[in-house]
Amino acid sequence: MSSHPFIWLDVFAEAPLAGNGLAVLLDADQVDDETMLAFARETGLSETTFVQAPSPEASGADYRNRIWTISAEIPFAGHPSLGTAVAVAIHRGVEEATFTQETGVGLQQVDVRLDGEHWQASVLQEPAEFGEVYGRERTAALLGLDGSQVHPDYSAQLVTTGFPTLLVPLRDEEALAAASPVRAEFEQLEFGDLVVNVYPFAFDVPSRTARSRCFALDLGDFEDPATGSAAGPLVAYLQDILDIDRITIRQGIEMGRPSLIEARMDSGRPRVTGQVHVVMRGEANLPG
Repeated sequence: MSSHPFIWLDVFAEAPLAGNGLAVLLDADQVDDETMLAFARETGLSETTFVQAPSPEASGADYRNRIWTISAEIPFAGHPSLGTAVAVAIHRGVEEATFTQETGVGLQQVDVRLDGEHWQASVLQEPAEFGEVYGRERTAALLGLDGSQVHPDYSAQLVTTGFPTLLVPLRDEEALAAASPVRAEFEQLEFGDLVVNVYPFAFDVPSRTARSRCFALDLGDFEDPATGSAAGPLVAYLQDILDIDRITIRQGIEMGRPSLIEARMDSGRPRVTGQVHVVMRGEANLPG
């Protein structure tokens, strides 16, 4: 058996037991992939991360952040970036730092700062890449809605800053609450080998506030309470169509896990920010 420091955090949460939960296993250099997957399944969270020394080719990185769902390793995600950086800061005994993390899509800068009883963290994501645009009727059917519930002026589009996200603009919060993904419709969309989050949202222009939900249909109809990897694409998309470069996102309301995400453009790249709360700390005993 091997023992590893372990920290459980709630990310994009204004208080503990809200937002998106994350388990972080530190000092994980000797943990193999099979054990990582088993431990991620043990936590039952949308993502679990494992902190390792950076790869030899990742010059300038402070650590390698390996991110696992309950089914596979993924190259990048939002709340695991923020939460892992906070866990590293706690483990290293610092209250403020800027880390460079290595993920499957490259290097990202993550800022963390202890602010009273919680942490504040932000990640500078990769530049947004804009993909295919999808029609109203097709995206309405995907969410179990009719075409009138999709926003008449904005188009659904696949956008990524590291994790592909299908952004689906809806007419209002009532349509958002009614959304119920249809797996058969999702399977008809041609994403190739991509794992794609479906991210319906309702955006209020005057307040610059979005209400959103996120469905990871590839993970068995899983709904995510806070999705930083979608918040970055959303602010980039809104800058592209409305010249809006700073937004607030409320997510997880329908799940009883309210989340708050701040997203803005920073020198052509999305920066995603939120609070992080430590829920528990301890040691994990793993095979090996």
